[in-house]
Order: sequence, then structure tokens, then C-alpha cells
Amino acid sequence: MTNFKISNTEQSNVEFRRELGLFDSTMIVIGSMIGSGIFIVSADISRTVGSSGLLLLVWLITGVITIIGALSYGELAAMMPHAGGQYVYLRESYNPLIGFLYGWTLFLVIQTGTIAAVAVAFAKFTAVIFPWFSSTNILFAPFGLKIHTGQILAIFSIIVLTYINIRGLRQAKIVQGLFTTAKTLALFGLILLGIFIGSNAQAISANFSNIWQGKWIHLVDGKIGWVESLTGFSIIAAIGVAMVGSIFSSVAWENITFTASEIKNPKRNIPLSLFFGTLIVITLYCLANVAYLLVLPLAGNPGGKDIMSMGIQFAAEDRVGTAAANLIFGEPAAIIMALLIMVSTFGCNNGLILAGARVYYAMAKDKLFFKSTGTLNKNSVPSKALIIQGVWASLLCLSGTYSQLLDYVVFAVLIFYILTIVGIFILRKKQPNAERPYKAFGYPFLPILYIFLAASVAIILLLYKPEYTWPGLIIVLLGIPVYFVWTKLSAEHIQK
Repeated sequence: MTNFKISNTEQSNVEFRRELGLFDSTMIVIGSMIGSGIFIVSADISRTVGSSGLLLLVWLITGVITIIGALSYGELAAMMPHAGGQYVYLRESYNPLIGFLYGWTLFLVIQTGTIAAVAVAFAKFTAVIFPWFSSTNILFAPFGLKIHTGQILAIFSIIVLTYINIRGLRQAKIVQGLFTTAKTLALFGLILLGIFIGSNAQAISANFSNIWQGKWIHLVDGKIGWVESLTGFSIIAAIGVAMVGSIFSSVAWENITFTASEIKNPKRNIPLSLFFGTLIVITLYCLANVAYLLVLPLAGNPGGKDIMSMGIQFAAEDRVGTAAANLIFGEPAAIIMALLIMVSTFGCNNGLILAGARVYYAMAKDKLFFKSTGTLNKNSVPSKALIIQGVWASLLCLSGTYSQLLDYVVFAVLIFYILTIVGIFILRKKQPNAERPYKAFGYPFLPILYIFLAASVAIILLLYKPEYTWPGLIIVLLGIPVYFVWTKLSAEHIQK
């Protein structure tokens, strides 16, 4: 018999409905991972590493880390198939405080900030087709805060998806399946066109004549400040810094663990969906970058007059996907890519909104979040948690600070990943007789490799990008006094 405590997470008269099969679960993994990042972040990665070989290496290392992480999480998911997923794993591995700090950061920034960023990306690319939604179309400016039509559309998309999820899991999973299938096929189609039709001799010659000679372009106020040739440890440092973009484009696969109480045969389907989902996405990401390198020269000039001269490094507004599509499709490229990213971001946010609310539900059952979020509506979904999440994400859309906040928590996200993987070792010792229908693949070697690689990236960020690390740590640490105040007020409420 397993001896971990389930706390109050699932002790409710109203139960979740197990309506998610393996396909649905895999769609949540894929859909939550693929947003707009794959179409954009390769520009910044290319400026940091400066060579095709290192660009692909960044994505391959990210892929290895992601897949090992997913395979390792499978053990915890099969062992504790309860709503809240990673929050529950951290609580059981360490203590309620660590679990709360994760949930606190998830609500404050990670989940809601990502929802806001993805919603604004949806609006931004909608504006390509319908210019009225442009960020320059200011509607009003209360207290000096400029509110534009793009923000209104972003918030509207959050409201629509929140409403769909409140209606029930069945409606939400249909939306997830349709949009994820559409964007996966569209991205795969774009990759095939890039490799077999869009490739050109000029880009191939430029990118593959010397694939390992890296140069780090340091920007100052959007302009080239200095260029650093990469040798020795500077190559490792550049790869670590460059991985900020690739890692953040590859996170959110753990969201499926949040919905464990709604998955059919979760002890089997969660590990499988984690593996299949991450493998499909990472394969698509690597192939997309191969396609970019066959279509566009990596090196570019910020003052270039055309797409080829700007290259991947200085693609307009970092829209590498659009630049590649332009060379394949010509004039219609902007609209084609806008439609693809609209579908991609809308489906991505549906998965994020669906999953995130389950963590706040689990926290509320532990008396560590608003009590009302620990209830299910007549459709067996945590509607109050969905609403509170939607309100906060919408406020982040209006504030315009979501992008900066997300930069801050990249480091914190890595730390929580590492802590969760370490939790596998802790629980094997604390609860050796607990039922483990699935055990971490390659244990203990692959989980140790994950910890080493992720910790190495975290240390590099700490040294080379302190602006990405310390603010994120402060956000996490602010949760400590909040935790003690919250637990004290909860205890006093119970006594009354």
C-alpha cells in the first residue's frame, strides 16, 4: 500500500470526471508546449551562438532535457495521479511550504503570465489580418496606462476560453484536439515545404560551410554593441544563455499532470502522453530549425534591406517563421503565418487555462488558496479557480508586464523542475513500498543527467543573466511570508 497522504486534494463530494483518454492527454501536452516561440526565439538564439551547428545543438540539448524530464515525471504521475500534479509531488517530496511556493509562483507569474503572453501574441498576429487590433490603436489611457485594441482582443480570447472550460471538460478537450491537430499538421507542412521546396543554395552554403564557428552578438539598445568570438568556456556559456528561449518554448508539458484526476487510466496514460507529446514537439522544433537553416542564412545585418540580408539573426521583429514563409510563399506568407500562429496560440492557451486551474483547486483543498477555488461546479470543473486565473491573466495583459515577468521566472521554472526530479530520489527513500506502476526511465542515471544539465543552465543564467534570475527568486521567496500568514489565518478560521 502507498503511504503518502493525499491531504484534502480529492476529498470532495463532487468528483472530477475521467474523460481524457491518451489522445486527449497527448493533445494537452503538445498544445500547451507549442505556442508562438518556435516561430520567433531562434533569432535570439542565433545572435547568441552565431552558428548553425550551435543553433541546432541548443535545440537538441533542450530536447534531451525535456524528454528526460517528462520520462522522469511519469513515475510521480503514476504514483500520485491526483489533481494538482507537480504541486502535489513537491508537497509530498518536501513539505507543504515548497508546494505552496510552486503554486504561488505558478499563479502569480508562470501560468497566468504565459496565458497573458500567449493571448497577446494571438492578438498581435490577428492584427496582421485585421489591422484594427494593432497595438498602436489606443482606445483610452486611464491614469496614463494606454489600453489598445490588441489587449482587448487578448482579454476577450481569455474570457472565451475560460467560458468554454467552465462549460465542462468535454467541450474543452474538443477545442484542444481540433486546434492542436490543426497547428501540428500546419507546422509539419511548413517544415516539409521549407526542406523540399524553399531550400536554396545561398543559405545552405552560408550555414553549413563552417557549422561550429560561433560568434555572440551583444546588443545594446537594440543595436550591435560588440561581437564575441566563442572559444572554450564561452561556447558553453553562450549555449546556456541561448537556452532561455528554447527552454521556455518547450515548457508546460507538465501541465498534463495537473489534470490527473480527469484522465482515464492515469497510471498508464500520463507517462505515455508525456513521452509521446514531448517527443513529437521536440522533433518538430528541431526539424523547424533545420528548415530555417535551409531557407535563410543564419548570419544577418540589422540594417539589411531584404529578408536574405537580415538573415535569421535579424529577421524583422524576430519573426523567423514569417521570414522563411515569405521566401516560400511570397506575398501571402504574412497572412499564412498569422493564421498558423493564431491557431497555435489559441490552442495553446486552451490547454494552459484548462490545466492551471486544477493546481489552485488542489491548493485550496489544502487550505493554501481561496476556499471557493476548491469547489467544482455542476460540470465537474473548478469554475471559481478558472475565473480567478482568467481575471489575473487579463490584468497582466493590461499591465503589459507579463513579458518581463516571464523573463524573471525562467530561472525559477528550472529550479522547480530540478526540485521535482530530485523528489523522485527522496520519495524512493521515504516511501520505498509505495506503488509505482511506472518507474523513471533510466533511473538513476537519466534523472541525474537531467539534474546536472538543468542545474548547469541555471548556474550559467545566474552568472551571465542576473537580470533573469534574482527577480525570479525574489518572486518565489515573497511566497514564504504569504504562506505563514495564510496558514495562520486558516488555522484561526478553523478554530472559530
